Amino acid sequence: MKLHHIGIVVNSIQQSLGELKNYLNFETISTIMPVGSQKVNICLLKIGEPSLELIEPASQDSAISEFAKSGGGIHHLCFEVKDIESELESFAKKGAIILVNPVKGFDERRIAFVDLNTKNTKCGLVELLEIKNNQLISK
Repeated sequence: MKLHHIGIVVNSIQQSLGELKNYLNFETISTIMPVGSQKVNICLLKIGEPSLELIEPASQDSAISEFAKSGGGIHHLCFEVKDIESELESFAKKGAIILVNPVKGFDERRIAFVDLNTKNTKCGLVELLEIKNNQLISK
């Protein structure tokens, strides 16, 4: 398991990119990609590791619409995993709540979301991102 990205909810990826590029020099900026299963658009910004992921609602009924309307902010931590089902099983056995079972995410990779059900730490939302085609997790 490896930290892949930090997800940040924004109202507009284009507007946020304009602001962030005033302060940060990104190695790469992906194209804006739709993730239909989550009703969002995303853009990955590489500035070392992990990457930043800007997330905007693609429709009013997106799960992040209300968060975006309230100003957005850090939304989740994403970990790259080899076997998404076994990781979900492990998280569930430890008391995590599975919010989204594996679905198609970006780059034809499967994603899932879990709530770590933490009482003292306000970063309980975790995305699991399965490695693509059994490739090794990048170092």
